[in-house]
Amino acid sequence: MFGPHAGIAGSVIDGPVDIRAGTLISRSMRITILVVITAIIGLGVTFWGVSSMWAQLGVNMTMHGWIAYGLGVVVSILLAGGLFFLTFKSARDGYDDIDRPEDLNE
Repeated sequence: MFGPHAGIAGSVIDGPVDIRAGTLISRSMRITILVVITAIIGLGVTFWGVSSMWAQLGVNMTMHGWIAYGLGVVVSILLAGGLFFLTFKSARDGYDDIDRPEDLNE
């Protein structure tokens, strides 16, 4: 587990390696790809559900409305991702640490 080969694909940490068609894909990469595909399918089903609900209610949206709706979704996701990034960055870089005078003497 430790040594020159720790952390490479196929190590004890990543699990077995898939060697089909000359590619090396670790188990964690396959799980990540599966999660991304599932999220995209879920987004498509949600979009279909919202549009069919609006159609049943008699709401007609123009193309400008759909563009604004899509931009709102994209901007919201980017804002959430940016805030998560800043939260983790500030925690890793020590910006969230409390500076107390008694800690400086240790």
